[in-house]
Amino acid sequence: SSCLFPLPVRGSEGLYMVNGPPSFTESTAFQRDSGKNCKAVAFSKDGSLFAWCNGEKVNIVNVTNAEFLCSLDLPKAVCLEFSPKNNILATWQAYKTGKDGTAGMPNLQLHDVKTGKCLKSFIQKKIQNWCPCWADDESICARNVNNEVHFFENNNFDTIANKLHLQKVNDFVLSPGAQPTKVAVYVPGSKGAPSFVRLYQYPNFAGPQSALANKSFFKADKVTMLWNKKATAVLVIASTEVDKTGASYYGEQTLHYIATNGESAVVQLPKNGPIYDVVWNPNSVEFCAVYGFMPAKATVFNLKCDPVFDFGTGPRNAAYYSPQGHILVLAGFGNLRGQMEVWDVKNYKLISKPVASDSTYFAWCPDGEHIVTATCAPRLRVSNGYKIWHYTGSLLHTYQVPSNEEMWQVFWQPFLEGVFPVKAVKYQAVPSELPSAEPKPAQAYRPPALRNKPVTSSKLHEDEPPQNMKPQSGSSDKPLSKTALKNQRKHEAKKAAKQEARADANQESTQPSAPQSAPRSTVPAVTSGDPEVDKKIKNLKKKLKAIEQLKEQAAAGKQLEKNQLEKIQKETALLQELEDLELGL
Repeated sequence: SSCLFPLPVRGSEGLYMVNGPPSFTESTAFQRDSGKNCKAVAFSKDGSLFAWCNGEKVNIVNVTNAEFLCSLDLPKAVCLEFSPKNNILATWQAYKTGKDGTAGMPNLQLHDVKTGKCLKSFIQKKIQNWCPCWADDESICARNVNNEVHFFENNNFDTIANKLHLQKVNDFVLSPGAQPTKVAVYVPGSKGAPSFVRLYQYPNFAGPQSALANKSFFKADKVTMLWNKKATAVLVIASTEVDKTGASYYGEQTLHYIATNGESAVVQLPKNGPIYDVVWNPNSVEFCAVYGFMPAKATVFNLKCDPVFDFGTGPRNAAYYSPQGHILVLAGFGNLRGQMEVWDVKNYKLISKPVASDSTYFAWCPDGEHIVTATCAPRLRVSNGYKIWHYTGSLLHTYQVPSNEEMWQVFWQPFLEGVFPVKAVKYQAVPSELPSAEPKPAQAYRPPALRNKPVTSSKLHEDEPPQNMKPQSGSSDKPLSKTALKNQRKHEAKKAAKQEARADANQESTQPSAPQSAPRSTVPAVTSGDPEVDKKIKNLKKKLKAIEQLKEQAAAGKQLEKNQLEKIQKETALLQELEDLELGL
């Protein structure tokens, strides 16, 4: 295809565009800006318009025909964003109060893209959520002002058409796609009242009854709200800044599901630890979560929040669906080594395992075939550059900036959905001019005494293998009800416990086992010969079992009472006491 997906590259070498696969040459559609002070760049949603600020002016060009549109006199702009239908360019610069402490000049501006005229300016102190949010057809535009959401209609910014006023709206997200627009709002808890996320349909904001759905939770200092593409549901990652139990640096996270039909649930994650990433499949009916202390688990869930496929455990902290939703990449970036696993979503088969070490950035090309990974400053100051891959694992192109230069950003030109239809998944690595990029695996440290001895594998933890969680179609049984599932699990657990107990008993007591006439369930107990001690042991075991159950409830997202948390903290002491008794100390 002649379509060469340009990638803007911004850094100390200036701003230029590189043609994507197959040529990787510098693009002539954009004239390089060699200034070393390019602070911000933005593409329009359809990829036709491109804006950048070079420290002197904000310029807008049409990249499809290389036409220069206009230039705005805003040397200090550090954020740029186009409205979805290319009518408006929003710019933001740092807010400054007057010398005598009076209010400063408005620092958020909305410009008409065709004329460059400033339509409206606002004071917007924080850079977080600086940009107003538009519905995809630009029929409404919203911004959060003093804890309430103000709505404008049809880009008329002189009149506030509607306000959403709750005790303190901390954050909001508009639904994607066609009308009618829905709004997800987050109100943080205060003075013992829980935090909540509510879904509304614009403009029905009157009274609590008007909400489409509501979910409240206690553990939240901040939340991330993710709409699916069809705007039928929102996933909410609620995090606390600190983990009160001291189990994690990351604070504590819980994952909640809220649907516009009013249904809501806590997504049960079967491994404790941080939630690193949650992403919707573009098909809107499945999502993937990466979670749990390393090695992390990754699981795909359906809209009932039931697991569909479990990828087992591995060194990963991020997940990326292709724009068409047919391929999923699980990756370990940041403090991990850059391993990627590329999965065919339809068949849940592994396609390739490329390694992009030191990556600070990953993005799918809109064609659903290619990927860019990059090492950018300020996150990493050395060996900045980017690599372009085919998802089958082939490294097609690599660029590293000269050692005294930095690269700050690289990304694909966007395209509207539907431009690139889904193609059949390939498993055979596509040909490449470059040798495959297999970094040498780092050797584990071995003390001198062991260096000439055979290596014995000593893993800290066994990795869990991937497994399909879908009920097999061969078994024609109806899906089990929740109670039936619970009973089945209980039954299996009991069975396992019995087998374990039998095995233990056989190891510990060489005495002949109890006569067969005894009821099956009584495994011969190993006694100490002192009824007092036996009684103590029995009591300790009972307490420990109760603690186990409390820990399970906590893992499942249940809020424990203070006395219950205190019980859990006594576990180590009880275990020690039990061990001492059993050893007869």
